Amino acid sequence: MTAQPKPQPTAIALALGLALAGAAAPTASAASAASAAGAGAVATPAVPGTVPTSVTVLDTVQATGHYDNAVGTFDAASQGTVNGVLLQDIPLLRPGEVLETVPGLVVTQHSGDGKANQYFLRGYNLDHGTDLASFLDGVPVNMPTHAHGQGYSDLNCLIPELVDRINYLKGPYFASAGDFSAAGAVDIHYRDSLPRPFADLTIGQEGYRRLLLAGSAPVGRFLAGVTGAPGKSLVTPGTAGAVEAPAPTGTDAGPVLLAALEVLAQDGPWVNPEGLHKTNGLLRLSDGSALRGWSADVQLYDAQWNSTDQVPLSLITSGALPRFGAVDPSDGGRSGRAILSGEWHRQDADGYQRVSAFVEHSRLQLFSNFTLFENRESLSPVAGNPPVFAPDPLRPTDQFEQFEQRNTLGTGVLQGWNHHLLGHDSTTEVGLQGRYDFVHVGLLDTQSRIPFHTVGDDQEQVSSLGVYVQNTTTWTPWLRSLLGLREQRVSLAQTDALYAQNTAGANGNLLLPKLALILGPWDRTEFFLNAGQGVHSNDARGVINQIDPTTGAAATGATTLVRATGYEVGARTEAIDGLQTSFALWALNSDSELVYNADSDIGSTSANGASRRYGIEWNNHLQVGRQLLVDADVAWTHARYAAPNANGAPGDQIPNAVPVVALIRATLRDLGPWTLSLEERYLGAYPASQDGSIQAPSSLVTNLRLQRVLTPDIKVSLDLLNVFNTSYYDIVYQQDYRVSPTAQAVATGTSVHPGEPREVRVNLQLAF
Repeated sequence: MTAQPKPQPTAIALALGLALAGAAAPTASAASAASAAGAGAVATPAVPGTVPTSVTVLDTVQATGHYDNAVGTFDAASQGTVNGVLLQDIPLLRPGEVLETVPGLVVTQHSGDGKANQYFLRGYNLDHGTDLASFLDGVPVNMPTHAHGQGYSDLNCLIPELVDRINYLKGPYFASAGDFSAAGAVDIHYRDSLPRPFADLTIGQEGYRRLLLAGSAPVGRFLAGVTGAPGKSLVTPGTAGAVEAPAPTGTDAGPVLLAALEVLAQDGPWVNPEGLHKTNGLLRLSDGSALRGWSADVQLYDAQWNSTDQVPLSLITSGALPRFGAVDPSDGGRSGRAILSGEWHRQDADGYQRVSAFVEHSRLQLFSNFTLFENRESLSPVAGNPPVFAPDPLRPTDQFEQFEQRNTLGTGVLQGWNHHLLGHDSTTEVGLQGRYDFVHVGLLDTQSRIPFHTVGDDQEQVSSLGVYVQNTTTWTPWLRSLLGLREQRVSLAQTDALYAQNTAGANGNLLLPKLALILGPWDRTEFFLNAGQGVHSNDARGVINQIDPTTGAAATGATTLVRATGYEVGARTEAIDGLQTSFALWALNSDSELVYNADSDIGSTSANGASRRYGIEWNNHLQVGRQLLVDADVAWTHARYAAPNANGAPGDQIPNAVPVVALIRATLRDLGPWTLSLEERYLGAYPASQDGSIQAPSSLVTNLRLQRVLTPDIKVSLDLLNVFNTSYYDIVYQQDYRVSPTAQAVATGTSVHPGEPREVRVNLQLAF
């Protein structure tokens, strides 16, 4: 890696919600305005040759590591880029775990593998994405007013082999970042072309089977009937057997078409086989370069599965239920999405432009049961909305179905100008990002997936608009500033088919200032001061409802938008050759953690109080010669409610706020034809209850990947997941439940979702 980044298309996430893009800004600071419609955006480096003369250009530092976080390229110590090559070196249990390459970010699962993951970052249990904005080539993954959870972020459609880079930021310090980005934002970028077409086949224990077919070529070659394209070997550069040669690009061969098809099936270790079946496809047409170009994508995804949800710990410890057993074997779901997106960008000496748009249709049908036999006797039907039939009391009675059909439109426009401010080189950027979601969303009481009572049936319209201005000025060779202001607006309209009182609208807007000061570099070391305010929106039902659809009582309303205020002091250094080190001391305060109760059959909100968090992050990326890469990260967080005994409960601890996260990864390359990667992830013990009486134990999980290049066209790998077969929990909750029709209800029990045991997977990759 060099201190001055290499040319590449930089995507700027935009949308009337966000849409694709990646503008290569003329300064490193301006480039950090990777926009995300209504959510966070992630910085990408500038394009060489357009750097103003006052920007300090560092000495070249050669490296080919997993991270591209050189001094002089970002505006916060907690900002960075993960190179896609890392994903070729490490084993992944699930697609969403690609985000665990972002330092301090943890990805787990509390249900079936077709459901969105659980995310943890900076002391937040982000649930399925509430305060973590996620984008796939600039298209937002988070979904507002979702059937299962606000900001629901399902990354099961991700194809890791196509990832070129992951741009990430943490904290609310950039004006381009909007809804759902208070804790952080990630933008995953696919490649525009592949060196050669390939087939990738993986088989493993627990019925795991996966086939990926992918390739790219100039459109002219397809029209001529040529299916392959000459170029470098499939093998990653730096690996034995690699042959360096550029793949075809739009600049020298006209538009390039990339196509990929993935099919996957697995049962998992569960007594009730998961039966996951997934089909995933991508078509991308692109042309041009980082200075001027465009792309258009079609993405299709479909999945169906059975779930083993979290279960009472007491059933496992007593032996009444196997560790991987299910109480309600009919839980599960089906999801799908279809996306058409496009992006155009241009850059010259005067500035840059970016225009992007997307249209998406998505759907979800999700069956869950967390309280088992408890609620059917404790909840009386609301007058005028009786059940169709009474559930069988001998089978689990508390299952519920969450469903939705969603259509989304999004677009984004970005304009940047290079100019002088008081005689200093400066860049001013103005952006507009918006999205419109029309959602039919509902909640049904079911038994064995058969509905018998409608709890909620709503038509929702959610409009989000973000407008911002951000200026980056280089005042001296050792001082630059970033100053921004964002206005975030959300408009909600709800039509309730059951309760006329809940048919209404709501609006909200917040003005969010942003500031960054970057000092240095001195001796290849720079320092950062960051401050800003971020936001997440609340579910329209939680904001608008006047009547609780479950009890018929008055509902507790939430505010439309919730403000979060963050601060950070950090440093980054390359003073030691081959070692990139960053350190950040941060604080993040949220005005409220009001959330919609989606993980239950209660269609209302919980009035959670304001929170205060602070912590330390230390990230290290070391390269020793060409063979050894070591990534070592640790994050410590203190998370508490702002007021003691908040939420009508004793104590001030925030449930599921993980205080310590650590990861160490060592990769050995060029061992003849061999590559070896060993990774350990540690999660510290965390409270599952507000008073701390229920604690989740710590866990340490080890994964290993061993690869061998057989020929330039053939590569095999062995993944050993959970090497030491550690018994751990992916998640621990405080949960009320009743385990059988005759058992006594438990008001403050412990429910767990076991982590998966040791699993072996073998992969064969063939290039054509």
